[in-house]
Amino acid sequence: MTRSTLSRMAATGSLAVALFLTACDDTNEPELLPIPQTAAAAGSFTTLLAAVEAAGLAETLAGDGPFTVLAPTDDAFDALPAGTVEALLADPDALANILLYHVIAGEFPEAQIEDLMSATTLQGTSVSIELTGTGLRVNDANVIQTDVAASNGVIHVIDKVLLPPQ
Repeated sequence: MTRSTLSRMAATGSLAVALFLTACDDTNEPELLPIPQTAAAAGSFTTLLAAVEAAGLAETLAGDGPFTVLAPTDDAFDALPAGTVEALLADPDALANILLYHVIAGEFPEAQIEDLMSATTLQGTSVSIELTGTGLRVNDANVIQTDVAASNGVIHVIDKVLLPPQ
């Protein structure tokens, strides 16, 4: 499956309706959107959003939360071995297991998450969190952007897809 196919999958799913909508309140400040719509508006999470749809998790991640999402970029998915994304898209249970390993219950902005040594994911196992001289790391992934605000939590952008322990 090509990236354009994944883009079409994401665009035709329920996320497409709110892709680039920005509602404004009386102060003309942008209203925060739920995590999936916030990620869609960022433009660098096409594969992640297609995977969220394929695993049936879009409604969950658009729910009340709050959630902290460790969001791999499209480049992070592209770095996986050839055929991995396609195989996961064909196995919604395995895909959901991996995606839930990227979600922590509760809202942990950078100032709070960097003080943690680990956090339990919705998948049920923990990720390690470390503040190094070069920045924040989750397992072996670098956090390349923090504190992307959403109405139901926060997104931290990572450069690798996290795989739960076997």
